[in-house]
Amino acid sequence: MKSLIPIAKIVVFFLAVTTTMYQQLTHVLLITKDYMLPCLNKKLFGIDCPGCGMQRAVHLLFHGDFVAAFKMYPAIYPILILLTFLVSNIFVKFKYAHHIKLFLMLLTAGTIIVSYILKMNNFFN
Repeated sequence: MKSLIPIAKIVVFFLAVTTTMYQQLTHVLLITKDYMLPCLNKKLFGIDCPGCGMQRAVHLLFHGDFVAAFKMYPAIYPILILLTFLVSNIFVKFKYAHHIKLFLMLLTAGTIIVSYILKMNNFFN
């Protein structure tokens, strides 16, 4: 029972910090649409890059529009899962962390590649 207390404290601390950060970021992100960076690849060549839509998807996530965020950039959820795992792995060491990290990285890269191919297929057809 004593071993669960430090883990519970870490989880509560992590939740408190993320809630506070979310509240502060929400205030800032309400105006982020005016300050999004343009895609250099799209400006130069007129074609989306594999990362196009990520900023808008994050913006939609912070506004609670989860389906639109997925439609905008399907890899947003694998990226969030990967980032959550990487941050939590700092505090809690998992037995097969290397395998989980490798799987999540491949899932994220695969999602980015497949969604980009589908986007380009729709673009050129």
